[in-house]
Amino acid sequence: MGDLTIGIDIGGTSVRASVVDDRGSMLDTLRAATPPTAQALEHCLDRLVGELTSRWAAKAVGLAIAGFLTPDRRMIRFAPHLPWREATVAEDMSARIGIPVFAEHDANAAAVAEQRFGAASRGRNSLVLAIGTGIGAGLLLDGEIYRGSFGVAPELGHLTVVPDGRQCSCGKLGCWERYCSGTALVDTVLELLADGDWGRSQLAADVAMDPGALTGRRVAGAAADGDAVALAAFAQFAASLGQGLAMIADIFDPDLIVLAGGVGAASGLFLDEAREHYARLVTGAGHRQLARIRGTQLGESAGVIGAAEVARQAINAELAAVRGRR
Repeated sequence: MGDLTIGIDIGGTSVRASVVDDRGSMLDTLRAATPPTAQALEHCLDRLVGELTSRWAAKAVGLAIAGFLTPDRRMIRFAPHLPWREATVAEDMSARIGIPVFAEHDANAAAVAEQRFGAASRGRNSLVLAIGTGIGAGLLLDGEIYRGSFGVAPELGHLTVVPDGRQCSCGKLGCWERYCSGTALVDTVLELLADGDWGRSQLAADVAMDPGALTGRRVAGAAADGDAVALAAFAQFAASLGQGLAMIADIFDPDLIVLAGGVGAASGLFLDEAREHYARLVTGAGHRQLARIRGTQLGESAGVIGAAEVARQAINAELAAVRGRR
């Protein structure tokens, strides 16, 4: 099985921890609801790791976190859906549990996983776009994670695509993730229903009975069943995705784009149409090479697998440095 490490994907609603081998296979997985306080969350992480290490000889832990990390990843500056602020989470956890712990942005972790084991393995300059509740992005330039000068790049979900558009939780208006995410699908369906009569749409009937029960997954399921409202929402989603991908291509010119995350995993509902919008809107359309756009191979496990791989690479680098000093 090779060296074993533990990857933990820490989301706003749930925590997923897995033992992962050096081929990217998940051998044992635990889940828990995400506690609301820093102390309770740290206790939860320690408990999950303790249970897994009681069964497996894991050498290190990687944490996939949606938030702003310093360039050296030693401190979490801010995580919008988690209780940490200016916190040295990995270092503190390592001191408590007695094995090395490393932190990484969750989209970067997904990018590492897709590059090492999945859909980005053949890319040189690759973008992994995690589309779920919002949009996360991991950018690999010449195979290396691009972090920017201060560790927070690339925040592509907060590019403005609709001036004075929908309110975003970041405080701006018209951000890309407000039109191209699971949350955006819900808002688009509600707007479509407010603007017209959709007749026999089962989704329309369901929303009329309980508007609060509508989710991006429900919209995706309805679209797969051919529901007219859901298909119209995905048509708008595809147009917004293509628009954003064209902007990204103008800036970074990647050769490969991988769509990951919960919504990205349903790419069969929108990918072909999004490709058409992208090919039409990119600067120099018809006179340049276009990026290959692929769906994820690792699905929603990419964050966990990537966090474990980040920990494995860090341990190997430290061992190599020790050998080099001998």
